[in-house]
Amino acid sequence: MSKNKYQRQNTNIFARIDWILIIMIILLASVSVISINSAMTSGQYNTDFTTRQMMFYGLGFVIAITIMCVPFKLIKSYTWILYILGTLSLLILYIAPVSSITPIINGAKSWYQFGFFSIQPSEFVKIIYILTMAYAISQHNKYKLANSLAMDLRLLLKLIVLSILPMLLILLQNDMGTVLVMIAIFLGLVVVSGISWWLIIPTLTVAATTGLALILGILYRPDLLEKYLGIHPYQFERIYSWITPEEFQSDSGFQLTNSLTAIGSGGINGKGYTEGIIYIPENHTDFIFTIIGEEFGFIGSTIVILILFMLILHMIRMAFQATDSFASYFIIGYISLLVFHIFQNIGMTIQLVPITGLPLPFISYGGSGLWSNMVAIGVLLSMYFHQLSQPAKNK
Repeated sequence: MSKNKYQRQNTNIFARIDWILIIMIILLASVSVISINSAMTSGQYNTDFTTRQMMFYGLGFVIAITIMCVPFKLIKSYTWILYILGTLSLLILYIAPVSSITPIINGAKSWYQFGFFSIQPSEFVKIIYILTMAYAISQHNKYKLANSLAMDLRLLLKLIVLSILPMLLILLQNDMGTVLVMIAIFLGLVVVSGISWWLIIPTLTVAATTGLALILGILYRPDLLEKYLGIHPYQFERIYSWITPEEFQSDSGFQLTNSLTAIGSGGINGKGYTEGIIYIPENHTDFIFTIIGEEFGFIGSTIVILILFMLILHMIRMAFQATDSFASYFIIGYISLLVFHIFQNIGMTIQLVPITGLPLPFISYGGSGLWSNMVAIGVLLSMYFHQLSQPAKNK
């Protein structure tokens, strides 16, 4: 491997910090604060979410820098402990009775409530899940004696087993969106894990066929899904309101209809900062992109997407230059998370995909989602600080 700035030993602490990554996060933080501040002018809020988001980001940077100071090898060695603790946090939340600490919010018991702030453990479990999957793949490939379908099948089964319990516990919390993110992470890592395509293609075919069957069942035979899968009719409404939102404009299609109107009315240049007039409920969270589209138009939306694209491109570069396969797999897993979140969030505001309630990473308002992403950023900074800046080794 040719030497580059990532592989040279450098005793200068500041030179070992990934400033490009930090600058891009600061840019996204600026977009987030500006967009949320504009959402405050809609008249639907009594809370100053702008100040809160700035506080969340302040703590988020503290979390990231703290993790950066932890040697990446130490993070790697504690992967299984983190997996157990993360799964326990989901299990305790599920079996605990409803209380002031484990309340039901928006029909789901997915949060730990601590005074003025809440923690959603599934957000952090997503990052722990990536660490665990990356560790399992890297260790399997490190010790496998030969390439064979039997060894590949063993790895695939390992990854499935590791996925079942956390996904099931999150699904029981009525959080299908997070389960879909974890499936995206699973597929992204399976594709690069070295597993034979003779196993990957049938797996993807089964998954695609199942998904298509569910979609067709929702559209044409919802009675069968209700009878055999226990899916209630009201749960189909989200799909119907996605396909024909104008027919549900006064109910479940209201948010999507107004989102399309807001983004379309922004035109090329947008209406201007804080000049948005289309009412969208909770536009500071999942529908933050509608504010960007309406007030900053096509140009502003494109700039935001380009910043996110450059962030992902930088991570891809890190994955190629990492000196540890575990680091590479973690980066790829996190890229899978980001790509799915970004595509799903922006896609649902323009009717490209159904609404799932997934936030736009680093931009939507929220503590747990932001902090979990800052944990991942901290891990990436630790990789750069402790490994990518070190001499390359054969691993």
